[in-house]
Amino acid sequence: MPMKPPRIAIIDYQAGNLRSVQKALQQVGAEALITSDPGDIRQADAVVFPGQGANDSSMRHLKAKGLVEPIKEFVAGGRHFMGVCLGLQLLLEGSDEGVEPGLGILSGWVRRLPAGAKVPHMGWNQVDLRTDHPVFAGVPTGSYFYFVHSYYADPDEESVVAATTEYGVEFCSAVAWDNVVAVQFHPEKSGTIGLTLYENLVRLAKGG
Repeated sequence: MPMKPPRIAIIDYQAGNLRSVQKALQQVGAEALITSDPGDIRQADAVVFPGQGANDSSMRHLKAKGLVEPIKEFVAGGRHFMGVCLGLQLLLEGSDEGVEPGLGILSGWVRRLPAGAKVPHMGWNQVDLRTDHPVFAGVPTGSYFYFVHSYYADPDEESVVAATTEYGVEFCSAVAWDNVVAVQFHPEKSGTIGLTLYENLVRLAKGG
């Protein structure tokens, strides 16, 4: 009997780019559900926390939809969690972009890219890996991924920095620890190499 595909919840908090994430996950064998229902998140095998948008409006939407505690509980429960773009930044304690506190799952701050660099940072750039986390299996260091952002995560703990990228400054382009991975770039816009990350997430969600 074939194994049931893992159920991956894509958190909808009106921060955009959800359909392309869903299509990418479906392409690599997941049952991918776009949802703002805390119950769906609690029952998922894995969660993707995507996003394009602003810190303050996004945090207000998360609070209004009752999603803050379910996200924290999911991460604490040990199932696989992947943040993308704004979904990385909101894991931290706060941001130069606004006044609303972040989720505080990861200690650190979100900073604006430096003056002198064209903002937003938009297009392909290299990602230098520092980790052997299984979500990055089969991804060579120095691979190019697609970015669209004006701010970057600056974690307090150097040990969680999984990758860096150069754009006016060397910034953290991915974090990883235990069951959590979050990336500043967009795997769903990054061709075959981006799909590799989602394929690895699906495999992990199956228990592989």
